[in-house]
Amino acid sequence: MVCLGNICRSPLAHGILEDMLDADRFEVQSAGTGAWHVGNKPDPRSIEVAAKNNIDISRQKAKQFSTYDYEIYDHIFVMDKANYRDVIKLAKTPQEIEKVSLILESIYPGDNKEVPDPYYGGENGFEEVFKMLHKACEKIVSSRAFS
Repeated sequence: MVCLGNICRSPLAHGILEDMLDADRFEVQSAGTGAWHVGNKPDPRSIEVAAKNNIDISRQKAKQFSTYDYEIYDHIFVMDKANYRDVIKLAKTPQEIEKVSLILESIYPGDNKEVPDPYYGGENGFEEVFKMLHKACEKIVSSRAFS
């Protein structure tokens, strides 16, 4: 799960998907394309909205996406088109690029919809982002890749 700073959207997506998958079979991680928040916890509003939904993301720490992530992960879900461009710039092969997709493609195929950054959007923005990501993660989990 990748967003810009790894404190709002991607930690939520990370926590949601991790909550839905068998931890013995799947590893979920999140990262940011930027390094501003490396080592920091998620935004308190992300932690709060996750907790309201019985998901604890308070122990996550922000990290920056790197080429090493291509070696570890089979799927890389990004929150918006800028994240997509930044992540595929680091790809070394067409196979690595194929791993990357907008997370909302799972529920809106071909529409190129983006998860809005709730950082400046107030409390309701985090609730809306959580709902979007939850719906997307449900669809991802129901796909053959995760069965």
